[in-house]
Amino acid sequence: LDTRETMASKARGGKDREQSAYVKYLCYRSSGFQLGDVGKELVYIPSDDDNVYARAEVLKKDDAKFTAKLLDNPTAPAKEYPNTEKGYLGVNPPKFDGVEDMAELGHLNEPAVLWNLTKRYDVDLFHTYSGLFLVIINPYKRLPIYTDEIIQTYTGRRRDQVAPHVFALADTAYRAMLQDRQNQSMLITGESGAGKTENTKKVIQYLAYIAGRAAEGGTLEQQLLEFNPILEAFGNAKTNKNNNSSRFGKFIELQFNA
Repeated sequence: LDTRETMASKARGGKDREQSAYVKYLCYRSSGFQLGDVGKELVYIPSDDDNVYARAEVLKKDDAKFTAKLLDNPTAPAKEYPNTEKGYLGVNPPKFDGVEDMAELGHLNEPAVLWNLTKRYDVDLFHTYSGLFLVIINPYKRLPIYTDEIIQTYTGRRRDQVAPHVFALADTAYRAMLQDRQNQSMLITGESGAGKTENTKKVIQYLAYIAGRAAEGGTLEQQLLEFNPILEAFGNAKTNKNNNSSRFGKFIELQFNA
């Protein structure tokens, strides 16, 4: 039985109030997003600033040009655009809005990726796969999705059985280490304030929990998490997006007994 289905069943049983906050997260299905613009041909039109794209509906089209109307500005008149590769970018069908893995997208252009991430972020789904990678957007609020119960949900589960989560990648690396008897590495990267330090803590939290459950009732986990402030003392600074930004790269090695 799918783990998300199991969690939804528990929620319907009224287990506790806090659970409902993250059951929505775990029970995500793409059908949960409201489908719109079905049957319309949509495109992304580049604005005067090449880095910004607007969604538009194609009204008519021929080999040389097409006429489109911007969806974000319905009062604006329809305009003609050149029917060339640089004239527009493709929009994915509505059924792909909010997919968990962006490798499923037929159009993998920048606005299509940002659209999918936005649809998920708007409903507090800020973990999204892109093939082997996991894209995490800072939610700038606390959500109860890093608890011991969530760790237990992800322990030993295949990636397709649970929703995207940093715990899923941590568990994959841990299982690969045990099965292949080889070192594993995780690269956590992003701009200032993206959440690199926090996600590093979550990886350590997960590995310490599942590998050190028998070690003095969680003492190992606490010790590993408490070393981060020592690292931060070597040089943090305030940026526009982060009051406590790490100004250095960190290499953290965890060693496990054979």
